[in-house]
Amino acid sequence: MSREVLAREAINHAFKALKKRHLIEEGAHAPAYIALSRPIISQGSEWKEKAENLEMELQQCYKAQSRLSEQLVVEVAESRALKASLQEKEMAIAELEKELNQTRDECSQLKTDLEEKIRALELLMVEHQELKAQLEQMAIKAKNAEAENKMLVDRWMLQKMQDAERLNEANALYEDIIERLKASGLEKLAREQVDGIVRRSEDGAEFFAESTVPSVCSHRINAHEGGCASILFEYNSGKLISGGQDRSVKMWDTGTGSLTHNFSGCLGSVLDLAITHDNRFVIAASSSNNLFVWDVSSGRIRHTLTGHTDKVCAVDVSKVSSRHVVSAAYDRTIKVWDLQKGYCTNTIIFHSNCNALCFSTDGLTICSGHVDGNLRLWDIRTGKLLSEVAAHSLPITSISLSRNGNVVLTSGRDNVHNLFDVRSLEACGTFRATGNRVASNWSRSCISPDDNYIAAGSADGSICIWSISKADIVSTLKEHTAPVLSCTWSGLGKPLASADKNGIVCTWT
Repeated sequence: MSREVLAREAINHAFKALKKRHLIEEGAHAPAYIALSRPIISQGSEWKEKAENLEMELQQCYKAQSRLSEQLVVEVAESRALKASLQEKEMAIAELEKELNQTRDECSQLKTDLEEKIRALELLMVEHQELKAQLEQMAIKAKNAEAENKMLVDRWMLQKMQDAERLNEANALYEDIIERLKASGLEKLAREQVDGIVRRSEDGAEFFAESTVPSVCSHRINAHEGGCASILFEYNSGKLISGGQDRSVKMWDTGTGSLTHNFSGCLGSVLDLAITHDNRFVIAASSSNNLFVWDVSSGRIRHTLTGHTDKVCAVDVSKVSSRHVVSAAYDRTIKVWDLQKGYCTNTIIFHSNCNALCFSTDGLTICSGHVDGNLRLWDIRTGKLLSEVAAHSLPITSISLSRNGNVVLTSGRDNVHNLFDVRSLEACGTFRATGNRVASNWSRSCISPDDNYIAAGSADGSICIWSISKADIVSTLKEHTAPVLSCTWSGLGKPLASADKNGIVCTWT
């Protein structure tokens, strides 16, 4: 039951109680009514008193009724407020029940989706297992195919190597026959002497002339940007080859000072150059850790010899055969290369870096100059050290072999130039001059073709020329304004060429 109904029942009960009380009081005052029929004069004061009492009780009843009415109003207001609150809560409960039903529906849908996903995942796992099994089978097949391919490649390479070896043997035999024929003819012609000139008339042979002391700069060529570290002449020719910091190798006509060839493709600065005795190939030692071999006739790169792990600072070609090349790098190795095959055939490892090297005239020995100042001789076939000598107190920068192959010239950072007998490694002469200072670790000096003079550049831009027989300076050439890095003499006896740190090349006659 609501509180409003309870309040109404309470009010009715209160009225009934008042009425009952009133009836009881009427019964209690019945004697008074009876007495009214009697004369009331004597009882007037008593009745008046009772009337006043009754009036007061009636007033109290009215007050009680008023209080009960006020309480009833309050209770009715509270009942209405509670009813409104109850309705709001019932509406909230209805909304929550609705949301709960929606949530249950969503949960049911998600559960259905999850079951479908689980079934799909199980299907994918089954497919994955099948694909994995197929992949394993394919991997086994690929491994077998790779092994078979490797075996076929090995057999093919073996066959190619055998073919190459047979071809190389045939070429070597042919070159040996040609060399013997040349040697037999040259030995006869070398005895002839006309006007101080010994001539070799066969094709590709060298012309020897008595060297003259140069005094005049015939050509000043702006050859390279950033410096020119290496120059050399072709055999039997006045053509000069230069290599510079600008990663280019160029060929010049020293008669006119004009450029005749430009060999491109080098990936680093050119630190040294060599040319085969038939003038077919030019080899450049590069700071890019590689050697580059150009075909002179086409101007294209024939080989890129890779294997060094630091800059290659020296290179030379065998004077007996154009097949063998030797190089030195700052990875503490000296490597022997086969130009026909295009790869390294032997590697010599030593604790001291090599700055310069050259082949002996028989092509069986390598002469090397090292950072520790020692001159060393190596057997090219076994790679064993044959002998060594303390040539300089500071690093060796240059090695140059005499025409007859009996004497080797070394230059060092101690500003001394020494001659050593290759057979005994005994010193044959020492050359130095006031103001002549070696400019770098790869400054190249040279011996004249007739083995009578030595030329060496200096850090002050001058070039000193010593007479070997007199052991004294016979000329000082001054044209360069930067340190001279390289000197080389033409095999024809003249001109002398020099290159400096600014990339200027001068020819002297």
